[in-house]
Amino acid sequence: MRTTVHTFDDSGPTIIGAPMAGGVSTPALTAAVSDAGGFGFYGGAYLSSDALTAAVREIASLTSRPFGVNLFVPERVDVDPDELAAYRDRLAPLAERVGVVLPESVPFTDDSFDAKVDVLVRERPAVVSFTFGLPDHSVVDRLHAVDVAVSATVTSVVEARVAAELGVDSLCAQGFSAGGHRATFGIADVDPQVETLDLVRAVVAETGLPTVGAGGVAGPADVRAILDAGAAAAQIGTLLLRTPEAGTRQAHRDALADPRFTTTVTTRAYSGRLARGLENDFVRANTAAAPSAYPQVNTLTGGIRKAAADDPHVINLWAGSGFRSARAIAAGDVVRELSR
Repeated sequence: MRTTVHTFDDSGPTIIGAPMAGGVSTPALTAAVSDAGGFGFYGGAYLSSDALTAAVREIASLTSRPFGVNLFVPERVDVDPDELAAYRDRLAPLAERVGVVLPESVPFTDDSFDAKVDVLVRERPAVVSFTFGLPDHSVVDRLHAVDVAVSATVTSVVEARVAAELGVDSLCAQGFSAGGHRATFGIADVDPQVETLDLVRAVVAETGLPTVGAGGVAGPADVRAILDAGAAAAQIGTLLLRTPEAGTRQAHRDALADPRFTTTVTTRAYSGRLARGLENDFVRANTAAAPSAYPQVNTLTGGIRKAAADDPHVINLWAGSGFRSARAIAAGDVVRELSR
């Protein structure tokens, strides 16, 4: 096991800022979390390798503190073209209403994964974490060779065991109440639905690796509970969504405090992968019909979400169960309040 703070051992920060890809993560947010005594992560998914390079260098210019970058691991699966076409037809009336022409076909993309690994080997953030599975052993070796620690996001003890066998330095145990995409290794996997405290206890007992607990953090008491369960740190994402440093859309920020939105659910409706967010009209209308096809469904719905960016009943409103505690205050203040 590595002995640096970047393995999230007991000597390191107790608050981790979650990587939130798709625009919510910003260099300013990542740096602010680290500068406040936490550990900021940047979500590197959906970016080109050049854009990722620019972001990592900007974070490094904003803070002298360690930070991390997260990548989605690509998984190519057979997608039923008829099922995807049927979902396209289902979304066509909404697309027409918002002025979008849906693509006739949606190809698989690996999100420039290899090129972005090359970027991170060159730029050397303190930690690189992976979600949606594990990279090849060669990727872990390349990162270790330049003294970059490797972390894996897991939703079950089985996933944690496999990650430990790969040689990662730490784990992020993502409980069922966490917002955003579920980190199940397989696109079509059934969510194990293990809550954060139980998952942390089980993962630590199984692997002995430094483990970050993620999901359900609404205040300092939740942080203490996660640490008492054996975690080295607690991860927050939803609590950062309304901070000025985050790139969250205004409609998303407003919905988190809007009494019309009362609950979170998991859905494949936006991306084809399970993700937790506020229940809105789009989720209610399309969850049952959405195929397990990522990133194809994500690409298919992308134009609709962009065109309807101001409509909270159309866009994805990723959020965890503690969403009502998200406040419009500086990210550093969020971290400091939780660290007390």
